[in-house]
Amino acid sequence: MSDGDVDPVPETISTYLRLRGLEPSPRSKRRRRRRDDDDENQPFTAGRDPKGLGDALADLTRQSGWNSQLAREDLVLQWEQVAGEETARHAAPVALSDGLLTVQCDSTAWAKNLQLMRGAIVTELMRRFPDAGVENVRFIGPDVPSWKWGPRAVPGRGPRDTYG
Repeated sequence: MSDGDVDPVPETISTYLRLRGLEPSPRSKRRRRRRDDDDENQPFTAGRDPKGLGDALADLTRQSGWNSQLAREDLVLQWEQVAGEETARHAAPVALSDGLLTVQCDSTAWAKNLQLMRGAIVTELMRRFPDAGVENVRFIGPDVPSWKWGPRAVPGRGPRDTYG
């Protein structure tokens, strides 16, 4: 061998040792700069635990602004637990607007009886369904024909005053 020739044996041995994991690679490892947003990709950091399906759905409904509508739906579906089984057979919620829940009853006697219990019912509704926005309850009797339609009805006898 001449002075210009390089002996291939040490290179083969270092390659063998490097491949076996006994010697570090001759390349220099570049270190990535750590940024603040890399924390979310690191394991075992805060907020990395998996969430339950119920928690994920609660977050979705809160972010989408659906809480009040879902609370109103729950109020109607759970009316029997709020009012009681006997009362639910004779009264049912029919409308909810501007904080006023309208409940239609089978008879005027049931409407009057529930009107006397209004305070307890409103308190229970506000406790169970705070997002529904119920501030007051109005109990009405069975449907009877009325000449007054809408919130801006004009007082008077109505169409009867034009009869012959």
